[in-house]
Amino acid sequence: MSSTDRYAVIGEHIEHSRSPQIHALFAQATGQDMHYGLIDVPAAGFASVVREFFNRGGRGLNVTVPHKQAAVPLADTLTARARRAGAVNTLALAPPGSAADTVLGDNTDGAGLVRDLTVNLGCPLRGSRVLLLGAGGAARGLIAPLLESGVESLLIQNRDSERANLLVREFADLGPVGAALGSTRVSPPYGLIINATSASLRGEVPPIPQGALDAKTLCYDCAYGEQDTVFVNWARAAGAARAVMGLGMLVEQAAESFLLWRGVRPDTAPVLKALRSL
Repeated sequence: MSSTDRYAVIGEHIEHSRSPQIHALFAQATGQDMHYGLIDVPAAGFASVVREFFNRGGRGLNVTVPHKQAAVPLADTLTARARRAGAVNTLALAPPGSAADTVLGDNTDGAGLVRDLTVNLGCPLRGSRVLLLGAGGAARGLIAPLLESGVESLLIQNRDSERANLLVREFADLGPVGAALGSTRVSPPYGLIINATSASLRGEVPPIPQGALDAKTLCYDCAYGEQDTVFVNWARAAGAARAVMGLGMLVEQAAESFLLWRGVRPDTAPVLKALRSL
């Protein structure tokens, strides 16, 4: 049997995922002997597939929609940021020689988003008014890093307002966070709107407050695709300063996962350039 370490991304309807390509480029650049695959599984089979993966010698998983919250109880221990988020996007088996084959759960989404916004896109977060669309597992990993970056305010909007209010209560100790109402007109507009819903995967635009954006607003879709998402197209048509998909966030959070797994953080700029050239 090959000694090559095995990793994968696990989610549902993820045949479009760029994660295998990203990690192959990371491994090539850093000289790591590893293979990274793709596991498509519905919610009903998620837990058993994860356990089987690690029982068969797998070293780590990236967890994507809709399994990020379901991954929490599958980890033996959680990092502080995963515990705070209540969602996991990275699972890592303890290195050989450890006291036990324990699985660590981490959440690298927020770190990936903040780095993409501030480093790759040159978007300063300190003092910004931010609207976060969504209150599920994807959104959970973003709230603490955004608040810790020094935003002026963070408003969360979700179709189920109680879920948004729940997150407000959970994260209120970290900074100015509140719940936004879709039917309410806002003024002034937000400096940054982040779509962390799954609406783009369904070809939909989530509810957004009237007056939420203007010619200075950056609209950011955590989703990505071969073509611009409907949210990106909507934002451009509505007059946003910029509207981008989350390919940079994907690469940056992947680099954080790679660091956890392999002990080295790859250079993300060449990988982003290669992906965008496609």
